[in-house]
Amino acid sequence: MFGWGVSDFFANDASDKVGHTRALFWSQIIGLSAMGLLALILPSSFSFNPFICMLILLSGIGYAMGYLFFYKAFEIGNVSIVSAAINFYVIFTIGIAYFLFGQTLTPIQIPALILLLIGVTLISINFNDLKKGETSLTKGVKETLTAAVMFGVFYWPINEYVVERVDWLAASFVTKLVAILTVLLIAQTQKKKLSITKQTNKLKLTIVAVGLLEAFAVISMSYGVSLGDVIIVAPIASALTVITVGMAMIFLKEKISKTQGIGIAAVIVGIILTAF
Repeated sequence: MFGWGVSDFFANDASDKVGHTRALFWSQIIGLSAMGLLALILPSSFSFNPFICMLILLSGIGYAMGYLFFYKAFEIGNVSIVSAAINFYVIFTIGIAYFLFGQTLTPIQIPALILLLIGVTLISINFNDLKKGETSLTKGVKETLTAAVMFGVFYWPINEYVVERVDWLAASFVTKLVAILTVLLIAQTQKKKLSITKQTNKLKLTIVAVGLLEAFAVISMSYGVSLGDVIIVAPIASALTVITVGMAMIFLKEKISKTQGIGIAAVIVGIILTAF
């Protein structure tokens, strides 16, 4: 939740300035390097059978396509709308976890997750702007919903299946490597330049921050689903909007509305209740 909340705050800026493909490619390179160093420190096994390799390949492609669409949405759309819409990946993930994996929730966790999702929506959308017609609901929404399908159907459910059976850190490393190669292939096919040598040091540091924080988020959640169930881990992670809004308040001096305040309270209560 923390890793994605902060990285999304910076990813929006990076995507606006260098484009979604370059922002994603170089941030993933940074993240892969960090995971590689961690794999050298922690004992990791890169032993996978052919079926697991196939699943990691599919998961990595879904991961790459999800982020390409997500960062594209940041580039062209409204940040608040994009941040709200991406959390719909949780609906797909919960559905698959329940119907295919047989995962269940306690009587308290069901309303807790509903409360959490409602809170995320209240935080993300400025209803005053919607009433005035100042916020566009079209730009970036299609891309964000496509990203939500990629994450919710092709990445997290497969990732959980994999990390429950093999080393979670090794699987995360290889998945990210597959994602980078996928982005590189797409960039070459579309003849897009990936160089950022002419960019400012400040922007390069922003991309480094995005890569490190996103990698921190991915390995944290992968470790979480290796121990527990994605049906409960994914909704908690989706509360990243609390972090993004908090940073906007601190660094951009943005004020929250009463609706957003209620949303933050709902998210906090929802996260606490998921433990029961």
